[in-house]
Amino acid sequence: MTATLFDTPDFPSIPVQGEAAEYPVVRIFCVGRNYAAHAIEMGMEVDRDAPFYFTKTPTHALPSGATLPYPPGTENFHYEMELALVIGREVFRADREEAAAAIYAYGCALDMTRRDLQQAARVKQRPWDTGKDVEGSAVFAPLTKAEAFGEVGPQAITLAVNGETKQNATLADMIHGCVEVVMDLSKYYHLRPGDVIMTGTPEGVGAVVAGDAITGAIDGLAPISLNIGEAE
Repeated sequence: MTATLFDTPDFPSIPVQGEAAEYPVVRIFCVGRNYAAHAIEMGMEVDRDAPFYFTKTPTHALPSGATLPYPPGTENFHYEMELALVIGREVFRADREEAAAAIYAYGCALDMTRRDLQQAARVKQRPWDTGKDVEGSAVFAPLTKAEAFGEVGPQAITLAVNGETKQNATLADMIHGCVEVVMDLSKYYHLRPGDVIMTGTPEGVGAVVAGDAITGAIDGLAPISLNIGEAE
């Protein structure tokens, strides 16, 4: 094993229901504006041609139930409730059958966003990194294996802040379904175990402040929660 000058953190992992071992998070891909109503609320045209993506650093992952300090550099920190899927076998340039077989499990996720920084970068046609790739901004609940979850579509996806419902849609509202996303993303990457894909958020995103409690749910999956702590 190669010696390194400094110690580095281990990859985070996500519990899998029914398994003693956890799923390692090696890469995080995120689908942008995958719900039409959310694209509209962001002031953008609905694009149905193909998915587009951004990434998050895997060490920015947090487990459900954690407390995330309000991050620096923002005055408009938003929640986004999402369905996450994880890859269970290597796949490249997948057809529909291969893409479906590559999905190992699903879980609830939160994509926390410095919205003011994201929007400022968009206006200047700059990357979204400081808005999206935020420390602690990828929150994951325990995973449910794909065969136990069943067909994606009719399940409700909801989020509440301090008990008040803010997001309420169904997974059928996604513009690009999970299998289509895996097919498309595998055109550009050799997908493999350790890859997590966050599939986008429905309408109703909004800001949170220190002291807020976020709870989210998708029918048939373990729920998710996040507490917003005081700024450091």
